[in-house]
Amino acid sequence: MRVALFTDTLGDINGVSRFIRNVADQALAQGKDLHVITSTRFECPRQPNIHVLPPRAATRMPRYENLELVLPHARRMLELTRRLAPGAVHISTPGPVGLVGRRIARRLRVPLVGTYHTDFPAYIDHLFDDPAYTWLCSRAMRTFYKPFARIFTRSADYAGALLRLGIPRRRIVRLLPGIDTNVFHARFRDPSIWDRFPGIPRDSVKVLYVGRISVEKNLPFLTRVWRRVASTSPLPIAQCPWPSLAPSLVVIGDGPYRAQMQRELAGSSAHFLGFRHGPELSTLYASCDLFVFPSTTDTLGQVVMEAQSAGLPVLVTDQGGPAEIVDDGRTGRVLPAADADLWSRTILDLAADHHRRARMGAAAHDKIQPMSIRKSFEHFWQVHEEVLRTER
Repeated sequence: MRVALFTDTLGDINGVSRFIRNVADQALAQGKDLHVITSTRFECPRQPNIHVLPPRAATRMPRYENLELVLPHARRMLELTRRLAPGAVHISTPGPVGLVGRRIARRLRVPLVGTYHTDFPAYIDHLFDDPAYTWLCSRAMRTFYKPFARIFTRSADYAGALLRLGIPRRRIVRLLPGIDTNVFHARFRDPSIWDRFPGIPRDSVKVLYVGRISVEKNLPFLTRVWRRVASTSPLPIAQCPWPSLAPSLVVIGDGPYRAQMQRELAGSSAHFLGFRHGPELSTLYASCDLFVFPSTTDTLGQVVMEAQSAGLPVLVTDQGGPAEIVDDGRTGRVLPAADADLWSRTILDLAADHHRRARMGAAAHDKIQPMSIRKSFEHFWQVHEEVLRTER
């Protein structure tokens, strides 16, 4: 069996891109014939099963300067896919590359499989707060996914979103969650890493966020929460004589809301590190003390799994996929999405209780270890084999 996977995101930095890179790596490691096809100007991994075609045109995405909008060369993609002769086409994203891949699959008369990585209607709702735009986006997603033989969802919660789009239940498969547990691990904890960042007290409790810094990630809410944390500490954070009780917010990532968030959190011990990669990112995860992820639109929240694997208790909202991979009260807390008082109190309580954080962090680490990317890929591949047996 050979699968051609089309994606609009591979060279940029996000959970979907990391997942696809992991899938490509696992295919090579397990001897599976999977080929990733994309079109981008960004740097991508160089390996035999990744094919990067230059776009006909490309520009930075409006309001998201670290993302790219491309017009792929459809004919070259068709020629490449014909040479590969896949038995199935997998569409990872419903963008321009995904649209070309969808057309190619229908032209070559091979089954379509896809993954619902991103809840675009929810994003549109957050960005524009206009029911008409949300309805149009939902209709576009319904049309896009209608011919798919199977659609993976990253969580049970978003199976409901696909059902609301009109996708029959028999076509929806919840993909086993998985990350590279060798890369994100508690053993990488190294407090000396904070010596590289002079503004962050080495002995403060580090509260970490990793991801895109944008409105649709509910970061205006986290901004309100952190301002309450800063104002309700035993003393103002800058003056607190007990560093272990004065938390520091560490934000890793970038996005259109970053400048405003930095302005609003000036003087409240919030530190913005931009993008971090590789071993440094692994060490930063493991060397923090608590992870916060206020998003209400994520279908899984890969960073939540990475944080738990690194030994951090996590705080997530009760909306979206991340709540399904957190055991409330044991590996973290699942909190109401709009209760800023409860979020701030929970952060302060955990910041002051080292032993509770340690117990929850150890439980979080143990919970994620069986959720390997290898097992997730094996499930991914089995479903494609089933489609080839039943849909051809």
